[in-house]
Amino acid sequence: MDKKDYKKLVDRKSPASKLFTDCIKAFLFGGAICTIGELFQKLYEPLGMTKEITGGAVSATMVFLGVLLTGLNIYPKLAKHAGAGTIVPITGFANSVASPAIEARTEGLVMGVGAKLFTIAGPVIVYAVVASFAAGLWYWMLSLM
Repeated sequence: MDKKDYKKLVDRKSPASKLFTDCIKAFLFGGAICTIGELFQKLYEPLGMTKEITGGAVSATMVFLGVLLTGLNIYPKLAKHAGAGTIVPITGFANSVASPAIEARTEGLVMGVGAKLFTIAGPVIVYAVVASFAAGLWYWMLSLM
Protein backbone atom coordinates (compact mmCIF):
# COMPACT_ATOMS: atom_id res chain seq x y z
CA MET A 1 0.00 0.00 0.00
CA ASP A 2 1.51 3.31 -1.00
CA LYS A 3 1.08 6.66 0.76
CA LYS A 4 -1.77 7.76 -1.48
CA ASP A 5 -3.84 4.62 -0.81
CA TYR A 6 -3.05 4.82 2.88
CA LYS A 7 -4.25 8.44 3.04
CA LYS A 8 -7.52 7.47 1.32
CA LEU A 9 -8.02 4.66 3.83
CA VAL A 10 -7.35 6.97 6.78
CA ASP A 11 -9.70 9.64 5.41
CA ARG A 12 -12.44 7.06 4.89
CA LYS A 13 -12.08 5.51 8.39
CA SER A 14 -11.60 8.76 10.33
CA PRO A 15 -14.72 10.38 11.77
CA ALA A 16 -15.76 13.69 10.30
CA SER A 17 -14.70 16.71 12.33
CA LYS A 18 -17.51 18.32 14.31
CA LEU A 19 -15.53 21.44 15.13
CA PHE A 20 -18.38 23.91 14.57
CA THR A 21 -20.84 21.86 16.65
CA ASP A 22 -18.27 21.33 19.39
CA CYS A 23 -17.55 25.07 19.55
CA ILE A 24 -21.25 25.89 19.81
CA LYS A 25 -21.73 23.33 22.60
CA ALA A 26 -18.68 24.64 24.48
CA PHE A 27 -19.96 28.20 24.17
CA LEU A 28 -23.47 27.32 25.37
CA PHE A 29 -22.44 25.08 28.27
CA GLY A 30 -19.63 27.40 29.39
CA GLY A 31 -22.02 30.34 29.15
CA ALA A 32 -24.63 28.46 31.17
CA ILE A 33 -22.11 27.73 33.92
CA CYS A 34 -21.07 31.38 34.00
CA THR A 35 -24.73 32.44 34.04
CA ILE A 36 -25.28 30.26 37.10
CA GLY A 37 -22.36 32.08 38.73
CA GLU A 38 -23.96 35.41 37.89
CA LEU A 39 -27.23 34.21 39.41
CA PHE A 40 -25.40 33.38 42.65
CA GLN A 41 -23.88 36.85 42.59
CA LYS A 42 -27.34 38.41 42.26
CA LEU A 43 -28.53 36.16 45.09
CA TYR A 44 -25.66 37.16 47.41
CA GLU A 45 -25.71 40.92 46.74
CA PRO A 46 -28.98 41.62 48.62
CA LEU A 47 -27.51 39.89 51.68
CA GLY A 48 -25.40 42.99 52.31
CA MET A 49 -22.08 41.63 51.05
CA THR A 50 -19.56 43.97 49.47
CA LYS A 51 -18.56 43.37 45.87
CA GLU A 52 -15.26 41.73 46.92
CA ILE A 53 -16.91 39.40 49.41
CA THR A 54 -19.64 38.52 46.93
CA GLY A 55 -17.00 37.52 44.36
CA GLY A 56 -15.33 35.23 46.87
CA ALA A 57 -18.63 33.71 47.93
CA VAL A 58 -19.60 33.03 44.32
CA SER A 59 -16.20 31.46 43.62
CA ALA A 60 -16.44 29.25 46.69
CA THR A 61 -19.98 28.23 45.75
CA MET A 62 -18.99 27.35 42.19
CA VAL A 63 -15.97 25.34 43.38
CA PHE A 64 -18.21 23.50 45.84
CA LEU A 65 -20.76 22.75 43.11
CA GLY A 66 -18.01 21.55 40.77
CA VAL A 67 -16.65 19.15 43.40
CA LEU A 68 -20.14 17.99 44.37
CA LEU A 69 -21.15 17.31 40.77
CA THR A 70 -17.84 15.52 40.19
CA GLY A 71 -18.39 13.38 43.27
CA LEU A 72 -21.89 12.49 42.08
CA ASN A 73 -20.44 11.60 38.64
CA ILE A 74 -22.58 14.28 36.96
CA TYR A 75 -19.78 16.64 35.91
CA PRO A 76 -17.91 14.05 33.81
CA LYS A 77 -21.14 13.20 31.98
CA LEU A 78 -21.75 16.90 31.38
CA ALA A 79 -18.18 17.35 30.15
CA LYS A 80 -18.65 14.50 27.68
CA HIS A 81 -21.24 16.60 25.84
CA ALA A 82 -20.04 20.12 26.65
CA GLY A 83 -16.35 19.63 25.87
CA ALA A 84 -14.22 22.68 26.53
CA GLY A 85 -17.22 24.56 27.91
CA THR A 86 -16.73 22.78 31.22
CA ILE A 87 -13.00 23.39 31.64
CA VAL A 88 -12.91 27.16 31.28
CA PRO A 89 -15.10 28.23 34.23
CA ILE A 90 -14.04 27.77 37.84
CA THR A 91 -16.02 24.53 38.04
CA GLY A 92 -13.49 22.99 35.66
CA PHE A 93 -10.80 23.77 38.21
CA ALA A 94 -12.83 22.06 40.91
CA ASN A 95 -13.34 19.04 38.67
CA SER A 96 -9.62 18.80 37.88
CA VAL A 97 -8.78 18.75 41.60
CA ALA A 98 -11.57 16.40 42.70
CA SER A 99 -11.52 13.79 39.91
CA PRO A 100 -8.10 12.26 40.63
CA ALA A 101 -8.74 12.34 44.36
CA ILE A 102 -12.04 10.52 43.95
CA GLU A 103 -10.45 7.90 41.71
CA ALA A 104 -7.68 7.29 44.28
CA ARG A 105 -9.93 6.98 47.34
CA THR A 106 -9.48 3.19 47.45
CA GLU A 107 -5.78 3.75 48.17
CA GLY A 108 -6.58 5.54 51.43
CA LEU A 109 -6.93 9.13 52.57
CA VAL A 110 -3.23 9.97 52.78
CA MET A 111 -1.57 7.89 50.06
CA GLY A 112 -4.58 7.97 47.75
CA VAL A 113 -6.67 11.12 48.04
CA GLY A 114 -4.03 13.35 49.62
CA ALA A 115 -1.27 12.31 47.24
CA LYS A 116 -3.43 12.75 44.14
CA LEU A 117 -4.52 16.21 45.24
CA PHE A 118 -0.89 17.26 45.31
CA THR A 119 0.36 15.47 42.19
CA ILE A 120 -2.46 16.37 39.82
CA ALA A 121 -3.61 19.84 40.83
CA GLY A 122 -0.23 20.96 42.02
CA PRO A 123 0.86 21.92 45.49
CA VAL A 124 0.43 25.63 44.88
CA ILE A 125 -3.26 25.32 44.03
CA VAL A 126 -4.07 23.01 46.91
CA TYR A 127 -2.12 25.12 49.42
CA ALA A 128 -3.88 28.25 48.15
CA VAL A 129 -7.32 26.71 48.58
CA VAL A 130 -6.54 25.33 52.04
CA ALA A 131 -4.90 28.59 53.16
CA SER A 132 -7.83 30.64 51.85
CA PHE A 133 -10.29 28.44 53.68
CA ALA A 134 -8.26 28.63 56.90
CA ALA A 135 -7.92 32.42 56.63
CA GLY A 136 -11.63 32.81 55.94
CA LEU A 137 -12.52 30.58 58.88
CA TRP A 138 -10.14 32.53 61.14
CA TYR A 139 -11.60 35.85 59.96
CA TRP A 140 -15.13 34.58 60.55
CA MET A 141 -14.30 33.36 64.07
CA LEU A 142 -12.71 36.73 64.91
CA SER A 143 -15.78 38.56 63.63
CA LEU A 144 -17.95 36.60 66.06
CA MET A 145 -15.96 37.93 69.04
